[in-house]
Amino acid sequence: MAKRQKKAPGGANWMDTYGDMVTLLLCFFVLLYSMSSISEEKWKIIVKSFNPDAIESSQIVTTTEPNDNLEDPVDGSHDPAEIQETFDELYRQLVQYVEQNNYQNDIELSKGDDYTFITFRDNVFFDGESYNIRPEGQHILDGICEALAAASASIDEVRVLGHTSQATPGVPNEPVSDRFLASNRATEVLLYIQTKNIMEPRCLVAVSYGQFRAISDVDTREGRARNRRVELLITRKDSDAKSLDQYYKEIKFD
Repeated sequence: MAKRQKKAPGGANWMDTYGDMVTLLLCFFVLLYSMSSISEEKWKIIVKSFNPDAIESSQIVTTTEPNDNLEDPVDGSHDPAEIQETFDELYRQLVQYVEQNNYQNDIELSKGDDYTFITFRDNVFFDGESYNIRPEGQHILDGICEALAAASASIDEVRVLGHTSQATPGVPNEPVSDRFLASNRATEVLLYIQTKNIMEPRCLVAVSYGQFRAISDVDTREGRARNRRVELLITRKDSDAKSLDQYYKEIKFD
């Protein structure tokens, strides 16, 4: 009876080779992970491990130092004197724009150290109870936006304030329609400015005051017309926060 040949030992040697390969791959991925947030010291250690005789690892790429000479692309200049000069120039341009176009009866301008205040009569932008901006109003806003664009780096916020007037002395307006009309008018003006892309949208704010911030009596037609208005409150960067009543006192809105 023929003897059965014994198999040579080591038939599972491929398992040893496979295990070594997996171990090497694991070490490789651990190395990659350790280099994912590399620092100069870590890189030197890695270089030394591969080349113990290396004296200086000169080919190290490190984070470059920030360049203090680069301007902030959003905020522009941070020099207070330059910001103030740019902000003052905004008022001069607005005055020139109003005078050149004979808008003195439709637009009032006031100025403080850190703000410019513009008051538009109600018929400048809107008809009757409408909140759709008239073509003439859009033309006026185009000129205002040009001035705002030139001074945008010095502006902290442009607040659009919508106002109505009590229609009948002693009888308050119906609150829903009153508030919505003032709100819609302020929002329409804000949106028109925003579509010009002259400043960050976060700098634009619309506020509805309705009939509750009257600047004239409601007993006369002229007084009610003066109360119906849209205002732009333009504040300078780094300006102090104030209430609307404080601004009104400074510009003689009693």
